Amino acid sequence: MKRELVDQLLSELASFGLECSKDQAELMVGHLVLLIEKNKVLNLTRIVDPSDAITLHYVDSLLPLTIPNVKNHGCSSFMDIGTGGGFPGIPFGIMTGSQGVLVDSVGKKIVAVNEFLSELGLNHLKGVHGRIEELARSNKSSQDIVLTRAVAQTNVLIEYATPLLMKNGLLVVEKGNPSDEEVEVAQRAARLCGLTLDGCHSFDLPRQLGHREILVFTKTGSPRIKLPRRVGMAKSQPLGV
Repeated sequence: MKRELVDQLLSELASFGLECSKDQAELMVGHLVLLIEKNKVLNLTRIVDPSDAITLHYVDSLLPLTIPNVKNHGCSSFMDIGTGGGFPGIPFGIMTGSQGVLVDSVGKKIVAVNEFLSELGLNHLKGVHGRIEELARSNKSSQDIVLTRAVAQTNVLIEYATPLLMKNGLLVVEKGNPSDEEVEVAQRAARLCGLTLDGCHSFDLPRQLGHREILVFTKTGSPRIKLPRRVGMAKSQPLGV
């Protein structure tokens, strides 16, 4: 079964022009095996069919690497906001070799993620439990890329990511089908935060498993407001609305 999943992953990534070594694919499948076993006692994913998980978790997590300004950014450090069971941070870290911090506000999930990283020998990645607003105070301007997958409204994610990003750093937001209104509000929030929307990229997942929109923002200037704000304000008083 593992070999079939490795072959599926390699084939589906190749369909998007992504080169993945067999060793990298085996690490990702190894993570999936650990994830499915842990999911029996801790809710980390609702996708328990291994073949569907390959597409919906691993291929989905790696779609940003098909976008030229993400692929060619020269990322040495990234942060994954709302990692859950390790997505997109673990696949992204395996494919790029970049130093990565995988953040979640649920402590049990981070304990599980760090168990996975230890088991897989992924010493360049680490899971951190905490609120992103608090982590932003101790990690200011530290990240080349901030990654998120369907964690919150895009304007909220912009506020979370801005203080973490270096100048010219990228915020990569993966969504299903964001509304025009969500994108418009996000652009207003981006202007307040000193970010620029570079583009919105559309993808259809293999085997008709869904549609993805990936928004890429670049930190081009300084925010007009002091960030990070207090914990909870990004959602209770969102920017750009």
